[in-house]
Formats: sequence, C-alpha cells, structure tokens
Amino acid sequence: MTAYFIRRFLLIIPTFLGITLIVFVILQIVPGGPLEQEILKLRMGGQTGGGEVSSSGNNVTGIEIPESAMQEMKKYYGFDLPIHLRYIRWIGNLFRLDLGRSYVYAEPVFDVIVARFPVSIYFGLIGFTLTYLICVPLGVAKAVKNGSKFDFTSSILVFIGYSTPGWAFGAIMLVLFGGGSFWSVFPLGGFRSEDWDSLTLFSQIWDQVQHTILPVAAYMVGSFATLTILTKNSVIENLSQDYIRTAFAKGLSEKRVIFRHALRNSLIPIATGLGHFFSLVLAGSFLIEKVFNINGMGLLGFTSIQARDYPVTMGILVLSSLLLLIGNIISDILYALIDPRIRFK
Repeated sequence: MTAYFIRRFLLIIPTFLGITLIVFVILQIVPGGPLEQEILKLRMGGQTGGGEVSSSGNNVTGIEIPESAMQEMKKYYGFDLPIHLRYIRWIGNLFRLDLGRSYVYAEPVFDVIVARFPVSIYFGLIGFTLTYLICVPLGVAKAVKNGSKFDFTSSILVFIGYSTPGWAFGAIMLVLFGGGSFWSVFPLGGFRSEDWDSLTLFSQIWDQVQHTILPVAAYMVGSFATLTILTKNSVIENLSQDYIRTAFAKGLSEKRVIFRHALRNSLIPIATGLGHFFSLVLAGSFLIEKVFNINGMGLLGFTSIQARDYPVTMGILVLSSLLLLIGNIISDILYALIDPRIRFK
C-alpha cells in the first residue's frame, strides 16, 4: 500500500502541470487582457482629449505609441515571449516559490494571497465543523426514523436548501434580515464593522458573531443535503447487515448498536470530505463572498478574474489545485485507516 501512495504523490506532478497549463493558455489567449486594458485606457484618455480614434498599429485615438513603449508594456505583462516560453518561465519562477507580482495591487502575489488567509480559514473552519456536527447526527436520526413524519419533513427542508445556490440564499437572507430591511438583525456584509478596533471585548465578539451567521449559513447550504443523505443511506445500509441483528440478539441497547457499530462502519463515505480539510482556505464560493463583501480568497479570485490580474489568478489556482490533489490522497488514507479491509495496490 505504501507503493500505491508513493505513486499517487508522484502523479500529482503531471496532473498539476496539466491543470496549470490549460488555465495558463486560456488566460493568455482570452481577449481583454491587461495589455488591451492599458491600450483601452489610452484610448479613453485620447477621446476625452478630442483625438481621433484609430486602433490600427500602435496608433491609439490619434496618439502614436512608440514601439519601445509597446515593447516595455509587453515585457511588463509577460507578452514579450511566445506562449510556451511564458509558461516555462512561469513554472521556473514557481519552483523558486515566486508567484509573480500582482498587476492590481502592485505587491507580490504571495503576500496578496496570504493576507486573505485568516478570513477564509475562519469561515471555512466554522462552516466545516458545523456541517459535520449537524449533518451527521441528523443523518443518523433520519436513518433510525426512516419513513416517519420527521424523515419526510426534514427531507423536504434539506432538498429545498440543496436546490438553492449558496449565493442566492445569502442574497435572500440579506434582503430579509440585513441592515435597513424590515427585520434588521444582521449587518449587510463585511468581515467586521469599521469601528471594530474601538469596541469593547464583548462588543467585538458580538459584532463578529453577527457578521458570521449569514455567510456561514450560505456556505453550508450546498453541502448540507449531500452529507445528511450520505450519512442516512450509509447508516441504513449498515443497519440491515447481519452483525447488527446479531448485536441486537445479544441484548445490546439500540443506542450502543447504532453509535458503536452501525455508525462506525458508516464513516467510510463520510470520510471523503475530511480529506479536503486543508482546502478550507478556499471554502465557500466566489459569489458568496461577493454577495457579503467578505475580503477572503473567494472575493480575491473573483476580482482578479474581472481585472485580468493573471498572476493572482494563477496563484490561487496553484493553491487550490495542490490542496485538492493532496486532499484526495488524504481521503484514501482515511479510508484505509477506518476500514482495515481496504487495501490499495
């Protein structure tokens, strides 16, 4: 089994190269890149100055751009080489832990991304923990009371939540309970209030809680149904096994049979999500953080794509793809630890 995991780790390299190559090429050939945006700014400036618009060659709105200036702009944005050489240069810098410099923030990409870590880890960790604390017991209860009114009613609520996108759910909650609404209970968004540093300790805690409830609920709504139904089906399957009937025949209590035997053997499919614990820094979605104006990794990725900030976009891709690939391997390891019958070859 050790050889299997060594091969899996080695396969990360070609998979990672394939992911980054595809996205890199798409970003380089898509129209509206940073170079075009700089030319567009010159064009708009020329229009306000009354110049004639001409996009042929280096002439923009009557302003002749020197060839040396164009070459400097191409060099600054990395368009001075063929696309395959650009990728090789980018990979070489990546191996030196250099993600480049952000076009928008004029800072190293690593610093820009690290600045968003605390916010994303905060929401990701809370959402991850609450999802498992609520969904696993709920799934067990639905399995024990399968077919009851409780099971039917909870299934309706769970699937209504599953069919609602997280960002849409968040927008609805802001309309109903956000500041300025009829039930003005929660703030309109953000991570903290602007005057958070001047508040007392209790007020800081309460302010943080208010800014946390709605975003975390929006994060959880997507995975809530999946984990609940997965737990329910897994427990139902194990409750029908012979060893469960034997346990009941021995006189063990229902609680002991369910939690000591059935649930323990139902953890294998549930462990899938545990392997992605390290991807908490990217929890939620771009749109959810956009709706709540949370300055985390999601909003950073959203704005970097909009602004064609390619270095930041690729930096987030590097982090997300590596965490996902490593998380898949961790899931396999958890499979083997939970069930000794599983052996990878």
